[in-house]
Amino acid sequence: MTQQLANPPAKASPTYTGARNEDDKALLRAAVELTRDLGEAKASIYWPDMLGSALVGYAALAGAIVSDTLWVTLLLGVIATLALYRALLFIHELTHIHRDALPGFRTAWNILVGIPMLMPSFMYEDGHTIHHSRKRYGTPDDPEYLPLALMKPWSLPVFVLVALLAPIGLVIRYGILAPLGLLIPPLRRLNWERFSTLAINPDFRRRPPADGDRKRFILLETGAAIWGIVVIASVFWIGWRPLVVALAVFSAVGILNQLRTLVAHLWENDGEPMSVTAQYLDTVNVPPPGFIAALWAPVGLRYHALHHLLPSLPYHSLGEAHRRLAAHELAQATYNRAHYRGMAPLVGKIASSTMGRRQSSVQQKGAASAEATP
Repeated sequence: MTQQLANPPAKASPTYTGARNEDDKALLRAAVELTRDLGEAKASIYWPDMLGSALVGYAALAGAIVSDTLWVTLLLGVIATLALYRALLFIHELTHIHRDALPGFRTAWNILVGIPMLMPSFMYEDGHTIHHSRKRYGTPDDPEYLPLALMKPWSLPVFVLVALLAPIGLVIRYGILAPLGLLIPPLRRLNWERFSTLAINPDFRRRPPADGDRKRFILLETGAAIWGIVVIASVFWIGWRPLVVALAVFSAVGILNQLRTLVAHLWENDGEPMSVTAQYLDTVNVPPPGFIAALWAPVGLRYHALHHLLPSLPYHSLGEAHRRLAAHELAQATYNRAHYRGMAPLVGKIASSTMGRRQSSVQQKGAASAEATP
């Protein structure tokens, strides 16, 4: 059973009853009032963090490629995975910070991380804003939501393992399908609708980009397509080893991100709209004192539930915002209900939900069969 970090307050919110369509007004009011001074995205934090993560990641990846010693290759591969994973997850920040907040940061990230990892920022833009919509979170329109806790038990390992193939899929999407799409318009339309969004909802179809974004998206896709072609062609002049090692590291990044995604929510919504508070409680914080979460949920994502309360708050401010809300007399009763101790108990909780539904379904079928027996 998942252990929650609950510290019952002396005085709970007098208005919130826990209904799915009702908000805890004390929590929402406190979230806004206590964090007014934390909204500035600080260039002195963003730039060194992103650049340092990318530099360490690429240096370790290069070392893993050229090393002739297995344990050195594996060690450098782990370092490359964690560093590049952190660098990659700045894509989440790009979706939320104002475009004028950090001049040049979005372009630099795409050149240094997004395009080389075949994950340009447009793959997260637009779609992620739907995920934060009050009316569309957890509904069939949400590209980033599946009711995993309500699905079959086998869906969880499939959900995670499919990430192993993501790097190969991205090479095909940009290095093959994008160039062919210039010659075959239906293929280009399919590529955009189905393979241009970091979505886990298989029914999601992306709409054409807004006029203001079209040129920028085309430039990013062109850059990623050129790099994809270079990656495919590289095997003919430098051999298979660099590509195989890089794909192995990027697959590890994909698995790590998919595990984080698996425990980012409780995935218990059945498709109906939810209040902001209900969305918060369907989402997960893994706050300190544990430090491992900072590796598998970096760039502020260990405070994912808090992020759903305050999506525009920069990642470096989430820790302080968490401390203030966790100590607030009227907000903490609801706020502390979204805190969990780590990935393992969360995976266990979601798996238990799927197994419980399976057992209930078997029992219902058995009862129906018994009633039908003369």
